Amino acid sequence: MTQQGFKDRGALITGGASGIGRATALSLARAGAAVLVMDLDELGGEAVVSDIRREGGRAVLAVGDVSRAVDCSDAVATCAGEFGRLDILCNSAGIIYRSSVVELTEEQWDRTMAVNVRSVYLMSKYAVPLMAQQGGGAIVNIGSGWGLSGGRRAAAYCASKGAVVQLTKAMALDHGDQNIRVNCVCPGDTDTPMLRGEAQQLGEPIDRFLSSAATRPIGRVGRPEDIAEAVLYLASDAAAFVTGTILLVDGGGLAGTG
Repeated sequence: MTQQGFKDRGALITGGASGIGRATALSLARAGAAVLVMDLDELGGEAVVSDIRREGGRAVLAVGDVSRAVDCSDAVATCAGEFGRLDILCNSAGIIYRSSVVELTEEQWDRTMAVNVRSVYLMSKYAVPLMAQQGGGAIVNIGSGWGLSGGRRAAAYCASKGAVVQLTKAMALDHGDQNIRVNCVCPGDTDTPMLRGEAQQLGEPIDRFLSSAATRPIGRVGRPEDIAEAVLYLASDAAAFVTGTILLVDGGGLAGTG
């Protein structure tokens, strides 16, 4: 992607204060996009915005909860007001509880579904009309390899990411005639604060947990930038004929699963 590959485009990234969201926000800004970072983490979000501005890019922060309709609506309105348009929506916000259905509380189940699935619905609900009005756009949802193949002690997370995969396909069918492309990136284990938090939930040393996660053909854990590059491709004109696609970016982790 050239430095100006997204010049004059507006992008909104949820979960943009850390991990994959942060890497995506930085990468889009470096490629020329004006970026709105949405996150509950105000300090982390401000740091990302400052980094983008320090490099000469345009960025604003929207502090909000992606599971609340008013916050999602306000973020889309802010993006339109600040940048004049919304061309790219990346739904990156996510949460995980490492529990089986027996161990999981109802509150944890509901919160997982709210952050991982409801947020995609809400952000898209408000973004799609704006994109349609301006002639099109690209939505990239962040799923998971565990949305395609289940994992142990992550019941709510697997269910939520499976829902994101199917929601992506349904939205691609619904909005293709509005020139809105909807795709999903499914990462494997990626070295983010969320992955490190999983180690703590499971009571495992972080180094050992990351070493175990690196057992895949490529031989390492993913980097947030690996996922960001996939998002940039799907959001770019290079993917103009790509919609409804589930792009697995996992270093080959699921290659032998059939």
